[in-house]
Amino acid sequence: MSMFLSAAPRIKWPSDMKKLAPILVTGNLPASVLDILKKEFQLECHAEDRPMSRSKLLHSIHDKVGLLSMITDDINREFLDRAPKLIMIANMAVGYNNIDLDAATRRGILVSNTPGVLTEATADLAFSLILGTARRIAEGDRMVREGHFRFWAPFHFLGREVSGKTLGIIGMGRIGRAVARRARGFQMPVLYFSRNPLEKTEEEELNARYVPLNTLLGESDFVSLHIPLSTNTRHFIGEKEFALMKLTAFLINTSRGPIVNEKALLCALQNGVIAGAGIDVYENEPAITTGLEKLDQVLLLPHVGSATLETRTKMAAMAANNLLTGLRGEVPPNLINPEVLR
Repeated sequence: MSMFLSAAPRIKWPSDMKKLAPILVTGNLPASVLDILKKEFQLECHAEDRPMSRSKLLHSIHDKVGLLSMITDDINREFLDRAPKLIMIANMAVGYNNIDLDAATRRGILVSNTPGVLTEATADLAFSLILGTARRIAEGDRMVREGHFRFWAPFHFLGREVSGKTLGIIGMGRIGRAVARRARGFQMPVLYFSRNPLEKTEEEELNARYVPLNTLLGESDFVSLHIPLSTNTRHFIGEKEFALMKLTAFLINTSRGPIVNEKALLCALQNGVIAGAGIDVYENEPAITTGLEKLDQVLLLPHVGSATLETRTKMAAMAANNLLTGLRGEVPPNLINPEVLR
């Protein structure tokens, strides 16, 4: 339903003024997506495959009515104070912990994300990390490339089987459920801990059983994290949780880095408290805790959970559609702060 939004300094664009209103895109997006935005608004784009610098970001936002942001952009109070004309923020990510949502809402700024579209790609990567850590894929690749593969022996370079092992999923949202579907192909029973338990029919379909967190940690061979980052989930997994896990267990994190206490993870790996880890996100990204990079039992990736051509193109198109819808005075499809409309 089309409507004129009145919670902020909304502009009901005259036909001759709308084209002049500027919006900022902080990532290097496909031309097909940018062309859609250019049809209706004046566009300033960051055309590099690296995050926009803080100084440039603060300098560029002062006259913008719309922002298509990346997860690497820190949209805090300082930023919002520099953006008096801002009406809409379209974040190109399912997570939005990079945005001070309360501050944006108080200023009447619409904020949207891109849920759903990255589910399958991220689930694929999570399962890749399960297989990669268990079968020592990266370590084996390095061995061959460095010329150290000189013989086959029956008990040389052993990994762990995945088929039939217990998968623990923390957070049974879209991505958690997608990972559970993949586990069925490997005959893996699934234990899960989540804010909202599934319906019994879906549990049966996924071969999943709801259990307390301590039970999941103690009985799972692989623990995969799929919860959003918040004040309640920061360091959700730390020394206490690692101590509950099996000595043969692997931790998989494709959600948000600060959910795991990285120093505690390093300690657990160095002391054999758990067998290994597959990590795509980091507590102080892009920096990682010194020492993790030296451990062979850790598989480290550069935050590529949704990094397929198909998914990132869909994410960009969804973010652009969210932005245009909001700036047209309509309710964006993926609005995350609807209280702005009250």
